[in-house]
Amino acid sequence: MSKLKHNVEKIWEKGIPVDALIEKFTIGKDRELDLVLTPFDVLGSMAHVKMLHSIQLIDDDELPEILNELTKIYHLAVSGQFQIEEGIEDVHSQVELMLTRALGDMGKKIHSGRSRNDQVLLDLKLYARNEIKEITGLSEKLFSLLIRRSNQSKDVLIPGYTHLQVAMPSSFGLWFGAYAESLTDDLQLLNAAWKITNQNPLGSAAGYGSSFPLNRQMTTDLLGFDNMNYNVVYAQMGRGKVEKTIAFALSSIASTLSKLAFDVCMFTSQNFGFVKLPDNMTTGSSIMPHKKNPDVFELLRAHCNKIQALPNDIVLMTNNLPSGYFRDLQIIKEVFIPAFDELKSCLQIAAYAIENMTLNENVLDDKKYDLIFSVEDVNKLASSGVPFRDAYKQVARKILDGEYVPQKNVHHTHEGSIGNLCNDMITEKMNSIVDLFDFEKIDTCYSKLLSK
Repeated sequence: MSKLKHNVEKIWEKGIPVDALIEKFTIGKDRELDLVLTPFDVLGSMAHVKMLHSIQLIDDDELPEILNELTKIYHLAVSGQFQIEEGIEDVHSQVELMLTRALGDMGKKIHSGRSRNDQVLLDLKLYARNEIKEITGLSEKLFSLLIRRSNQSKDVLIPGYTHLQVAMPSSFGLWFGAYAESLTDDLQLLNAAWKITNQNPLGSAAGYGSSFPLNRQMTTDLLGFDNMNYNVVYAQMGRGKVEKTIAFALSSIASTLSKLAFDVCMFTSQNFGFVKLPDNMTTGSSIMPHKKNPDVFELLRAHCNKIQALPNDIVLMTNNLPSGYFRDLQIIKEVFIPAFDELKSCLQIAAYAIENMTLNENVLDDKKYDLIFSVEDVNKLASSGVPFRDAYKQVARKILDGEYVPQKNVHHTHEGSIGNLCNDMITEKMNSIVDLFDFEKIDTCYSKLLSK
């Protein structure tokens, strides 16, 4: 077999060339998307090779040579120099080809007890763990900023709304703090997705296990998984389900950002005038010289609404599939992998814009907001002994008769209200959730793998 023929032959080929048009369609975007999976494919292969050595499928003298070549490939991948050659289907095939070129028959042993089905599922899980770590870090940064701005503006009152009608006193402290606490729930959901993701599928092979005496616990430990998907059929059923579960968590974060973006777009308009972006963070109009548009938050809203559609996209690709592997699952990567960078960009730009946003500390000087204090007056009457419903009617009558004069002081002290934001407790809640991820365990496992 010539080297040229070997370079383009598929690892599953049996001597029958694939129709070029069919090949192009079935490979799709796999080659470009697989480049982001490469470091994780190599790490998974290193763990797999060590396990194969433990069950005598790789010899003592072969193990260090294979690990050395895999380490070289890993460093090529993280430096951006790894390429999937023309005619090679995917990252798995390219890595095996490079090993075989370097080591000959020794490199062909790496696929024992493994299928591309469990290999790609493993790669996606390792990749998703890494992306979840980055999303968590960026969410933490945005959270800390929101808490800081909440504390700084806790005494600056603004109107609160129901039905988009002026309702009751609120504050910038409450507003910023609300989005901070929303992120705690988002990360709680992300942690649930993390726990489902952080189970080892390796060893399920094509979905029905292997006659080799694989040590699945060993690869579980080497890769820092909490446990494994024990049932090999279920491990393969996890393809699509894992991505969908993560997508729901990403969409929850996106929902928080989208709502925040809507608020800012509204609050920057002249009709509200609650907040202001620096002029250099706004855009203009080609015909209206006065325009200063909050495009950054409009686009943030659109990107986040797009991300919120991701779970449904994945559901529609998987909801009519029985157990077992199907090529339909390949297409999930096309919507799943790009979503992480999109959300990370949204988290970064949201933090940057909010950091530079200025607040109007005199919003309530406008008389149109006077009526938000009516509930305060009802409560004062009720506290003095007037039945609440009678107090309500007394204040309502003053409003109807044009005699209402607000007393613009607010005294809220219960947990989570204007005068008692509970930001320390919210921060404690966030910290306890982040601690559940235990990212350091995985970093330690990877370091040990790469040290050979």
